[in-house]
Amino acid sequence: MAALPVFRWHLAPDGYATRRQLRAHGLRPGGQGVAAQLERPRRRRPPLVAYLYRIDAAKPVRPMTAAKWAALAKANAARRICPLCGRDVGYVIRTSVGTCEPCDYLRSAA
Repeated sequence: MAALPVFRWHLAPDGYATRRQLRAHGLRPGGQGVAAQLERPRRRRPPLVAYLYRIDAAKPVRPMTAAKWAALAKANAARRICPLCGRDVGYVIRTSVGTCEPCDYLRSAA
């Protein structure tokens, strides 16, 4: 197995991009492996590493289907329903609390 080319932060040549950069251009890695990596040195800690993919081998992002949109809407709706009172509170309930704010207040006051 050949070693990956390693570039310093902000010094990668053209033709490489991170996953986020690919996504911003409407692309995805498309099954290709990591082509290179960036390293950002830090003091007294190991360097930050970002993996790079070749842009010419990237594929377009698959479009969302109606079924995927429906599943996403259902999942987001479930995150707004309080498990204690059963109301749709209109916002996503924090996982650290697990209930809506009125239920959390009542539970902490008791």
